Amino acid sequence: MEHSDENSSEYKENSLTLTGAVAMGTGVMIGAGIFALTGQVAELAKQWFPLAFLAAAIVASFSAYSYVKMAHAYPSAGGIAMFLEKAYGKTALTGAFALLMYFSMIINESLVAKTFGTYTLQLFNVGENEWLVVALGVGLLAFTFFVNILSNEFIEKLSFFTAFIKIGGIALFAIGGLWASGFSFENTSSNQTGAGPGEFLGAVALAILAYKGFTTITNSGGELKNPHKNVGRAIIISIALCLVLYMLVTLAVGGSLTVDEIIKAKDYSLAEAARPAFGDYGVWFTVLFAIVATVSGVIASVFAVSRMLAMLTDMKLVPHSHFGMPGSIQKHTLVYTVVMAMLLTVFFDLSRIASLGAIFYLIMDIAIHWGVFYHLRKEVKASSLVLITAMILDVVILGAFLVVKAQADMLVIYVSLAGLILIILGEWLFLHKNQTGD
Repeated sequence: MEHSDENSSEYKENSLTLTGAVAMGTGVMIGAGIFALTGQVAELAKQWFPLAFLAAAIVASFSAYSYVKMAHAYPSAGGIAMFLEKAYGKTALTGAFALLMYFSMIINESLVAKTFGTYTLQLFNVGENEWLVVALGVGLLAFTFFVNILSNEFIEKLSFFTAFIKIGGIALFAIGGLWASGFSFENTSSNQTGAGPGEFLGAVALAILAYKGFTTITNSGGELKNPHKNVGRAIIISIALCLVLYMLVTLAVGGSLTVDEIIKAKDYSLAEAARPAFGDYGVWFTVLFAIVATVSGVIASVFAVSRMLAMLTDMKLVPHSHFGMPGSIQKHTLVYTVVMAMLLTVFFDLSRIASLGAIFYLIMDIAIHWGVFYHLRKEVKASSLVLITAMILDVVILGAFLVVKAQADMLVIYVSLAGLILIILGEWLFLHKNQTGD
């Protein structure tokens, strides 16, 4: 399908600074991470849930190695899509793995949107109302669409401003919670129901979602100033900042609530953890920061993932239809991204959304490491030992997570398998049709 110049993707070189990239990366991580996942991770890891976030940071650091090496060599507005093409060529594998990343990021947006709805309801005495949560989540996604139509400079300023607010607010919550608990962790340590090795590794798989926001930085590489150096710097700084915040927050939550209490309030555990130490004022304070974090996180994620799909379209690895819409391809991919995130928000609960995102992301991550190791390690000067370690960690964690889900929720396995088959088959049919000219 041919497109005119006015309908091609729009990227602006040097329109993002290092600070803006860090704000964007931490914005996605914090929005998806500590607010959405603390309770989900605690449900599997029990009293070891702070260590699950630490272990996930180690895994994410090994994973980031491949992305940093590739970004230094091939900075691109399509990021991961371009990395996969360099490794596997213009093949069905490239398209399928890139789409796995695309859908994992859409899943992440849906996860954060529902988290926004869940926390917002804590401001009102309406109890747990799933439809209100869904309506608020869909409303946030609609708002995100309109913000993303605006300029890169506006989004960067918004990301920086909100990153400053939420990092400061979360740090205050964590330090205040630790102080109020007397730096005591008896609540979690006294829990008698321990997590087994498989459950702990499964928790690590979910906690990895709290760090995978660094990939949004690679997807904006073509728009970042001095990308050969700043993509890697932004990734490292973002992971380090989030690790410090996550450890402070999980220890504060563990000092305020028992594991059973965290699991009971798993969709809004940070707000509940503020209640013993600060009362209702603490809950309102936490909810307000959760709203800022989730709103900015969705905006940053949609900004990056819509550009990734536009890059896949430019590379002719996915089909594209205007559906009568005016404007550039990137504007169209923005619409597709937001609509799909809305559908997930309507039809899936938080636990299943997080599980699907973890499975898709880990499979794609393994593909990135293998592609760099097998095809590009000499070209990008990557260490074989680090790449192999990253792959082994991903495989072990994914395997453990699948076993845990197979025992607890087979629907997640079925949906993941169906999604994989549809993505791979659809990509193969599309490329085969284009190559044969049918």
